[in-house]
Amino acid sequence: MSPYTRRSKDELARRVAQDIFDGAYVNLGIGQPTLVANHLPAGIEVVLHSENGILGMGPAPATGQEDYDLINAGKQPVTLLPGGAYFHHADSFAMMRGGHLDICVLGAFQVSANGDLANWSTGEAGTIPAVGGAMDLAVGAKQTWVMMDLLTKQGASKIVPACTYPLTGVACVKRIYTDLATLACTPQGLKLIDMVPGLALAELERLIGLPIQA
Repeated sequence: MSPYTRRSKDELARRVAQDIFDGAYVNLGIGQPTLVANHLPAGIEVVLHSENGILGMGPAPATGQEDYDLINAGKQPVTLLPGGAYFHHADSFAMMRGGHLDICVLGAFQVSANGDLANWSTGEAGTIPAVGGAMDLAVGAKQTWVMMDLLTKQGASKIVPACTYPLTGVACVKRIYTDLATLACTPQGLKLIDMVPGLALAELERLIGLPIQA
């Protein structure tokens, strides 16, 4: 039996949320990152952005309260906080490309130790590549964070020495939040921020296959 327990998706979202600072403008990517909106700490103001042209999103609506005319970039229904707004797609991308977002949180297929990001295509037959606005976010936000499971369903690490999938951005990822550990990407390689209780650094290095600075 494993001596450690993986973070659930909500626990991982809560871990990401605790690092978002008061007053931040944040984009939450499609998939797991959208859960972060439900776990933002009380008492701080975080302005959530969606690339389809929303600023000031709130948490997910309660069951039965969904408005499908108000959706995020992943076509999920969202809420709008007082003072929130929606606007043209071009203005939204101008925000993304112009350095006006403090943080973006994205999913990934692979992240390299130096922060290269691959999250739009695996090249598998029958899959639909979908870069969307990921490349604009990855290089336009002041900080790009990745939120993902550490391992694939086959048990391979998604953190790799060099990405083998098509790149979204080069050396753009600052932090990787996973179900087992939080890591920083630095020019010198991976640096440990924290890991789940019971997990040893040596075991984490074995799973990833790369050295990690403590």
